[in-house]
Amino acid sequence: MAASPTHLSLSIDPSSSTSLLHLQTQAIFGSKEKLKEFSKTQLRIPASFRRKAANLQMMATGKTSGLTQETNTIDRENDNDVFDDMKQRFLSFKKLKYMDNLEHYKSLADAQAPKFLVIACADSRVCPSAVLGFQPGEAFTVRNIANLVPSYESGPTETKAALEFSVNFLKVENILVVGHSRCGGIQALMSMGDEVDSRSFIQNWVVVGKKAKESTKAVASNLHFDHQCQHCEKASINHSLEKLLGYPWIEERVREGSLSLHGGYYDFVNCTFEKWTVDYEGSRGKKEGSGIAVKNRSVW
Repeated sequence: MAASPTHLSLSIDPSSSTSLLHLQTQAIFGSKEKLKEFSKTQLRIPASFRRKAANLQMMATGKTSGLTQETNTIDRENDNDVFDDMKQRFLSFKKLKYMDNLEHYKSLADAQAPKFLVIACADSRVCPSAVLGFQPGEAFTVRNIANLVPSYESGPTETKAALEFSVNFLKVENILVVGHSRCGGIQALMSMGDEVDSRSFIQNWVVVGKKAKESTKAVASNLHFDHQCQHCEKASINHSLEKLLGYPWIEERVREGSLSLHGGYYDFVNCTFEKWTVDYEGSRGKKEGSGIAVKNRSVW
């Protein structure tokens, strides 16, 4: 007669997993000596790997709460890593720059008197302070998509507020509009149709550069799209400079010689910077909308 299989019956308190864990551990590892040996091996395995392995096991059993918790833990760890790095950079700034120039920073706490207003793109690769070496207190900076300047007649924007404050209250002596290579805002401008999608914040902003697009299409329509964009990147700078002269209080100060307008183009592919200055006297004879005259062009 065949032997009947042995059945094991257990009664475990559902509120505690200790008994079940002990039973599973014995079933897998056997003796305590083997368990100790495994524990030593575990110590050599990175904690992050063990957590991921545990999550894979939970996924296999259909339990995802642990995975969600682990994902949140990893996100918090990565977040801490990012801010730990930022913290160290700040502390380095505080020690090596702020404390070594304490009187300068104390004076900045009382007032600012920058000589430059810089209008630059919001692109993360085009930080004026990093590229041009501006130090705290030297440049009042406004950054927007594609470094565009709206016309004086259009509605209020943060760029126009920055113009009013820096020119009329801070009395900056220079306005520098900085464009750059591979600008996503200019690509969006060159790609959009004649009709603006009212639902798109991007299109409703970059349409400010419509005249630069039109002038580019007029002279470069036979070129590859990338080259059209490159042409428009530079054309839009001059169109923005021309628009600046449409602000009465900017034009007045440029005319009297207390304010100068400049254009700059940063090519981060080849790491070159092209700079030029508006020739106000030469631009006065031009018909409105026909462009501006420039001088003192140089490439760094």
